[in-house]
Amino acid sequence: MIKAIVVDDERLVRKGFISLFDWSMFGISIVGEAADGKAALELLEHTEVDLVFTDITMPQLSGFELIEQIKQRFPAIRSVVLTCHHEFDYVQEALRLGAIDYIVKTLLEPDKADEVMHRIAQRFRWESSFRAGAEPSGTSERLKADAALVCYLLEEGAGKDELCRLPALKNFTLLELNGLWLIPLLHLTPDPEWKREMVQLLKGRFHYAIVTGLQEKELADVKRLLEECFASVMFYKVSGQHDMVQMSFAELQQFTAPADQEGQLLLLDADMADLRWALYPAAWETFISRLEQLRASEEQLMQFGQSLCQSWAALLMHPNEAETLRVELRRSRSWQDFKSWLRRFSDYAQRRMLELSLSKEVFQCMLRATVHIRREAAGKLNQVDVADYVKMSRSYFSGCFARFAGMPFGVMLRGIRMERAKELLLTTEMPVYEIACAVGFEDDKYFSKLFRELVGSLPSEFRAERVRTGGYLN
Repeated sequence: MIKAIVVDDERLVRKGFISLFDWSMFGISIVGEAADGKAALELLEHTEVDLVFTDITMPQLSGFELIEQIKQRFPAIRSVVLTCHHEFDYVQEALRLGAIDYIVKTLLEPDKADEVMHRIAQRFRWESSFRAGAEPSGTSERLKADAALVCYLLEEGAGKDELCRLPALKNFTLLELNGLWLIPLLHLTPDPEWKREMVQLLKGRFHYAIVTGLQEKELADVKRLLEECFASVMFYKVSGQHDMVQMSFAELQQFTAPADQEGQLLLLDADMADLRWALYPAAWETFISRLEQLRASEEQLMQFGQSLCQSWAALLMHPNEAETLRVELRRSRSWQDFKSWLRRFSDYAQRRMLELSLSKEVFQCMLRATVHIRREAAGKLNQVDVADYVKMSRSYFSGCFARFAGMPFGVMLRGIRMERAKELLLTTEMPVYEIACAVGFEDDKYFSKLFRELVGSLPSEFRAERVRTGGYLN
């Protein structure tokens, strides 16, 4: 029997709520009541209670504060919020604090009351059924189920509340980890029909998988491993068809990134910065293979994609295509998605090459030249140096580069230097003359004059205006 108390500062509301239900029908027994949060905490000190129904607006201690206190002092007790507020913010705050459900008192009609309480009793059993999936063993807890459904949130707004309401998960334990949910499948061997239902219910909002080999594993070890690598494993395992992924606990244990992953990613980025992989099939295969072997995280790959867009979108695609590419990057949810996104980027680069009527070799030289200009812009760089770097004559390079970039070499070089100067003005306290030297100008007066022509204000004015409007980044 679930032992419950009711907390509400209005006595008639409290009594009316208690008299509204045949509590035994739901396996609930009302063992006490309190007029405010403080009195409720005193009651909990000497009364065995499983469930608390609490109003939100009360003197001395609000319902939200009471839930927080219960969570800290009586972690086994569950809470349900009684509220007159049907606003989303109130509901979200209650669930965030750990309430298992809520009841809007003004909408609690007699003909629907039983349905509401049945839902809450069922939810309580979901929340309290941990012992069905794990049991104490000395000072640790071990899983009794061999398999579990693990869900990883993809879509903002989805979460525990949505999972609890899924018919397919009815009467299963729901264990909340750090950004993950673990549902031990104690009584179920997932069949094709059940898997299809889960795919239909969860696709697009969660990454999800059945993890096997969990029986007698310590819950703490399972939690740690899932929190550390489940998201990364799923990123590489999920296919575009949203099939139900199945993996063993041993597979999770074997999934580790290279020790010097960050360093190898930097080297890979430097090696592939000239986009050779986007033009040549053999380079593409090498690039994709190396990237996959590094098992870069989703976050690292998204940053890499954003860097590609920032560096090349203006040169390789039309504005609407660049925006489409950025949107598609944000929608990438798996390695397959990201690989397809890289292929789309490659297609844009090759199409641009055809539009300019440049051979693959010459187009590659233009890409290499652009990378070189960006790296060496702060030095004494001129067009002869860059033409020599890509092994082209100065005159032929000049014509090809102007066609590729849509501007002469000197205009691009100045633009790169000015962008770097803006960054230094906003992120450092370096004097203007030092910034001029740092971006490749020997004469700071000429730098200031050119800056005003291109930007519309002197460097000192640009910095002062950004400080005034809150744009200074330090």
